[in-house]
Amino acid sequence: MPSETALSTLRIDSQRLWSSLMEMAQIGATPAGGCNRQALTDEDGVGRDLFVSWCKASKLSVAVDEMGNVFARRPGKTDGAPIIAGSHLDTQPTGGKFDGVYGVLASLEVLRTLNDANITTNGPMETVVWTNEEGVRFAPAMIGSGVWAGEFELEKAHDIRDKAGATISEALSSIGYLGSRPATHTPLKGAFEAHIEQGPILEAEEKQIGIVTGVQGMNWYDVILDGNACHAGPTPMADRQDPMKAASIIMQRLYDLIDEHAPWGRVTFGDLSLRPGSRNTVPEQVTLAVDIRHPEQSVLDHLHTQLGSIVAETAEACRVTGSISNEWNSPAVVFNEVCVQAVRTAAEQLGLSHMEMVSGAGHDSVYVSRVAPTSMIFVPCEGGLSHNEAENATPEDLEAGCNVLLHAMLALDARAV
Repeated sequence: MPSETALSTLRIDSQRLWSSLMEMAQIGATPAGGCNRQALTDEDGVGRDLFVSWCKASKLSVAVDEMGNVFARRPGKTDGAPIIAGSHLDTQPTGGKFDGVYGVLASLEVLRTLNDANITTNGPMETVVWTNEEGVRFAPAMIGSGVWAGEFELEKAHDIRDKAGATISEALSSIGYLGSRPATHTPLKGAFEAHIEQGPILEAEEKQIGIVTGVQGMNWYDVILDGNACHAGPTPMADRQDPMKAASIIMQRLYDLIDEHAPWGRVTFGDLSLRPGSRNTVPEQVTLAVDIRHPEQSVLDHLHTQLGSIVAETAEACRVTGSISNEWNSPAVVFNEVCVQAVRTAAEQLGLSHMEMVSGAGHDSVYVSRVAPTSMIFVPCEGGLSHNEAENATPEDLEAGCNVLLHAMLALDARAV
């Protein structure tokens, strides 16, 4: 290994990183400048092939597991537990050029940089592509890292179907990424994920690096309210058992409740279904999708309890029946302090403006963190916009985040087990 002084001056090739991002963006490119490279489609297969070709050109050994997760390894002096970094290549239907793909290509750029400098690390390092992070074609999201981390059963994951009836295993086979390596976690020295923030905080605070200390907890619910269908004209308001009235009260009470937990509390009503769905009929049933988030698990648990009380009280007051279906829970995550410190130290030594923050979105690192020391690195994105074809990030910020990733991985590699 070079001296600490020589390592401290090591930097990634920013032009190569940017060129790789732009070349990958051509696969599934949309007319509006974004990307449609949904998981396990032909476009995803082409994107994976390009990534693998770059890995092989960099003399990395490539392995694909039973969930299609791709691991490309650069050997170290010893064959111990590797340090991994990566993210995902799949996108939303109207996704951008950077969500996920930046983390993959930044990790590849780190290994390319080590090759250029002829540096042999103490242990191996790997760049990783996780399957189906977005959860668009196949639900749930983050299924590849989830199976690998033991959160989901492989057989059940393989049997998940898209809207056309194709299973994950069939889709993996069709693009040539149904691997033979067991989709099971093995010991890691650490894991990192570089990512655009997907929010406006770094840009507003004029900081170049987000030191991500954890991921906020997320609960998804369906609130089902059953009333009595009746004619919109002849039925007086006082005589109605109107589930939509109950839904509107529940929504306002939850907005008020989240305001009590500002600035980190979140509530979103992303879907509303009314039955029978007729303009001049009071609905007999309303299903309201509720997304509640907070970085502190104790607060999230309190919000869960309050949701139950609000639904019960409102349903009784409106003379309807109310029930709650708990659709998905992702507990709050606190990242490993050693990995967080590696990111913090790298940002400081590189002289980059930075701040600590909690991720508002879910990432593959959520599941990885349950079985390995993990942290994340955020860089700003223009206007906080993501999951949008207009998603944008500057080459300078992407370079800065990749350099932080490089030096965080080197710092962890140098640390005794």
